[in-house]
Amino acid sequence: MVSKSYSNLLELASGEAPSFGRMRRRIPRIMTVAGIISDLDDDPADSVCSDPSSSSVQRDRIIIVANQLPIRAQRKSDNSKGWIFSWDENSLLLQLKDGLGDDDIEVIYVGCLKEEIHVNEQDEVSQILLDTFKCVPTFLPPDLFSRYYHGFCKQQLWPLFHYMLPLSPDLGGRFNRSLWQAYVSVNKIFADRIMEVINPEDDFVWVHDYHLMVLPTFLRKRFNRVKLGFFLHSPFPSSEIYKTLPIREEILRALLNSDLIGFHTFDYARHFLSCCSRMLGLTYESKRGYIGLEYYGRTVSIKILPVGIHMGQLQSVLSLPGTEAKVSELIKQFHDQGKVMLLGVDDMDIFKGISLKLLAMEQLLIQHPEWQGKVVLVQIANPARGRGKDVKEVQAETYSTVERINQTFGKPGYDPVVLIDEPLKFYERIAYYVVAECCLVTAVRDGMNLIPYEYIISRQGNEKLDKFLGSEPSSPKKSMLVVSEFIGCSPSLSGAIRVNPWNIDAVSDAMDSALEMADQEKQLRHEKHYRYVSTHDVGYWARSFLQDLERTCREHVRQRCWGIGFGLSFRVVALDPNFKKLSMEHIVSAYKRTTTRAILLDYDGTLMPQASIDKSPNSKTIDILNSLCRDKNNMVFLVSAKSRKTLAEWFSPCENLGIAAEHGYFFRLRRDEEWETCIPVADCGWKQIAEPVMKLYTETTDGSTIEDKETALVWSYEDADPDFGSCQAKELLDHLESVLANEPVTVKSGQNLVEVKPQV
Repeated sequence: MVSKSYSNLLELASGEAPSFGRMRRRIPRIMTVAGIISDLDDDPADSVCSDPSSSSVQRDRIIIVANQLPIRAQRKSDNSKGWIFSWDENSLLLQLKDGLGDDDIEVIYVGCLKEEIHVNEQDEVSQILLDTFKCVPTFLPPDLFSRYYHGFCKQQLWPLFHYMLPLSPDLGGRFNRSLWQAYVSVNKIFADRIMEVINPEDDFVWVHDYHLMVLPTFLRKRFNRVKLGFFLHSPFPSSEIYKTLPIREEILRALLNSDLIGFHTFDYARHFLSCCSRMLGLTYESKRGYIGLEYYGRTVSIKILPVGIHMGQLQSVLSLPGTEAKVSELIKQFHDQGKVMLLGVDDMDIFKGISLKLLAMEQLLIQHPEWQGKVVLVQIANPARGRGKDVKEVQAETYSTVERINQTFGKPGYDPVVLIDEPLKFYERIAYYVVAECCLVTAVRDGMNLIPYEYIISRQGNEKLDKFLGSEPSSPKKSMLVVSEFIGCSPSLSGAIRVNPWNIDAVSDAMDSALEMADQEKQLRHEKHYRYVSTHDVGYWARSFLQDLERTCREHVRQRCWGIGFGLSFRVVALDPNFKKLSMEHIVSAYKRTTTRAILLDYDGTLMPQASIDKSPNSKTIDILNSLCRDKNNMVFLVSAKSRKTLAEWFSPCENLGIAAEHGYFFRLRRDEEWETCIPVADCGWKQIAEPVMKLYTETTDGSTIEDKETALVWSYEDADPDFGSCQAKELLDHLESVLANEPVTVKSGQNLVEVKPQV
């Protein structure tokens, strides 16, 4: 049976969600009428098993979901109604498809268009894009899009993910509940569009970036076993920053409804895992090189791999006549005039560090006057993707700094800084890469940033460009990079000069080092970078991600799944196929049929919530236990890790209750009977060795405690910092195993504890 497509919270709360198998009535691969969602739940009798061979001839298919489609749209020039559509060759999503190979996999895109389409034209545009480009456009009302994209995404999520806290109304957007609701609404609309084309049994869904972080929840609600991957292209902030977000848990739980979550760097993944640990109490482990989070029986895998560039596209652009002509023009403008070009290519926003780079250039000219008149910084400033006061401030500061530097150090025929703030064609930008002696990427916080990769491939060039540059085709190529420590590509560029962009002197010194470095050293660094970038391209990244997604989803068919929770707290509980749900009716029936019953009740975490501060039972618990014990056919036993003294005190009102204390080491059948032991009472002289060690770790770990039982010692760090407590627990475990090696005890670690007890 097809998994229920939950359309409201009442359905969602109803309990079991049936699994789905192969369907004879296949879900349509492509809907031909925009806005109509296929009805998957008409009649359960229609959903029966089909011949597996019927789908074996179909290609694998992936649905790629992002905020924007890789499509350019332009109004027809004759003023008639209609649009001209074409692929956006610079879109990573399109390059991803090319990297996968058209013959291997079918790709469907779901996303928005950059241009606003009138309601009357939306059906026609949907059909054209679907038939011609296999794109499913998501149309959003202008007001909703503005609140979702320019509001929540760009004014709240984007600054926070780049470590900017809204300490005042001017510093990033304060949390706005209505903008958050717009964000959720748009994610829901995206889910509806995906429902029109998805075949949940076979298709993979790959969601991209922070614009759609709650989309996984809406998809998982519809289909418990949807094969779902998510990749975050921006940084993920540390837990100290992220936990300031009022809807922090909702976003974390939504992301955990994915099967695979991808990040560019280990730092970003580590921050995400730390947030899951500190805010949701989840732990992760690495098995055979794969990092996984256990979340309600499901394993959510973590992927760490930076995205690459499209080698074929760059090499083809390098061969264009326009590129060659632009390179020739730049050589005459700079090389033939005896000038060395340094290049910066950045968006005009507050995190790209343009002004810091300009200040470093100014410092270079002051500290090294020999470069005055010789070195030129060409700063290409792409239009900002967001809008607001901060963008205007960055623009004003950039213009004034450039003007000051050029007035101070410029002379006739020489401007030390050339600012290009108008959009350049891609081939023009490539030409600047080819000519630049060094590329500077000094963002104060950024995601991946592929500018250094593009620069390296451009500097490799080709035979025609070598002639323009006056070098032999067989001669070693050279390039130099100065990159910020705070960008995603920094770890993969080990030959670059890494800098702290906030340290103006350090950046200035790095620029001088790049200019002075010997050619042989530049060649070796270039060769190392080129080898990495050329082998880790966008195709490698996409294939690797999908392979891991497929591996993670293999367990779907072996698990029984139930959807639980309301709204964005929805999650899927995955259980072993042999698991049987404990039915209340079955328990009552079995209870009434039998005349002799043994009832074993766990205490910690069952009768008493684990998070409760007061661990003693309340009066209602005592009444229920006494009610069970009054039936002569019942033998009721309470099992706990607590000491017998504590349990005897707590349950003194229960005359006929059996108690097993310290995990069953001590037990008694009734209140008036003596305590017995399963094994002879062991000598506890080892406590004199273990307790001082535990006290040492208690003193150095705030929030940790020691519980001294008759037969055991327990060190608990439940109230300590989870990361530090876990680290200290590993150290304590090793320490105790060492000092107690010759004692008849076992040292074990449990959930937030380390325990020493006699060997059994």
